[in-house]
Amino acid sequence: MDNNTLSHTRWTCKYHIVFAPKYRRKVIYKQIRADIAHILSELCKRKGIEIIAAECMLDNVHMFVSIPPKYSVSKIWVI
Repeated sequence: MDNNTLSHTRWTCKYHIVFAPKYRRKVIYKQIRADIAHILSELCKRKGIEIIAAECMLDNVHMFVSIPPKYSVSKIWVI
């Protein structure tokens, strides 16, 4: 069991998130892949989100993350 706790609760909120460029263009490669990885890991680090697994494909990015319940999944990517 995870040891994630708040004042009165224990939680485990894990999500599979997929980012895809418009029209699924195959544009995620080399330097762009490194930049995307750096940006997403920096955003997660700022908000205390644990990246369990992540993979960059040519046309999308898959992430399996553990998000604290104080954040909405749709709002965590806002800087």
